[in-house]
Amino acid sequence: MSATTIHFVRHGKVYNPDHLLYERLPDFHLSDLGRRMAQATAAYLANSPQTNTISAVYSSPLDRTRETADAILDALNPVREARGEAPLMLTADERVIEAGNEFRGKRIGHGEGALWKNGNWKLVTNLYKPSWGESYQHIAQRMDDFAREKVAQHPGEQIVVVSHESPIFSYRHYLETGHPEHWMFLRHTALASVTSVTYDNETGRVMSITYVDPAANVK
Repeated sequence: MSATTIHFVRHGKVYNPDHLLYERLPDFHLSDLGRRMAQATAAYLANSPQTNTISAVYSSPLDRTRETADAILDALNPVREARGEAPLMLTADERVIEAGNEFRGKRIGHGEGALWKNGNWKLVTNLYKPSWGESYQHIAQRMDDFAREKVAQHPGEQIVVVSHESPIFSYRHYLETGHPEHWMFLRHTALASVTSVTYDNETGRVMSITYVDPAANVK
């Protein structure tokens, strides 16, 4: 039986001294800690015989995910070179981008421009079905469209996709429960964590979902 595993990696910590909700805004990069987190997860993938045969790396087009993916490539490519294999290149895909959010650019907390000023709180009517931006249903659907396409393109292989907290967990919750709606404060998707989904190539059935947090102790 042939199976494809997609490792959904969340990006590392972002440098954000003004505590903005950056969503899809440009020029939000990994912090020093975020780079170390990305490197820890990259080392985990490259050093494990279960994952160092990864054959493709994809990411959201945003800076923080591309930088996390670059760290993974930096760890995987020497392993491939030692086996006489060609280096992997990064491919960006809009379908795994951060969730759309009407609060982009607002500051978390208090003060001028803070999230809860100027009536913004009125958009928060149902945390399970966000009225402030892209629905969980739409997020999960675009993630599933991407995943099913890549399963067909990479039969029997393992690939990495660097994405964001909301898309990864919304999709996981959809696969596990049949619906993507969830309580956002109970997501199980730590920074630089790996959520791995294995699909049967014949039937498309999800065979397993596993989760690891290689960067949990990075400081």
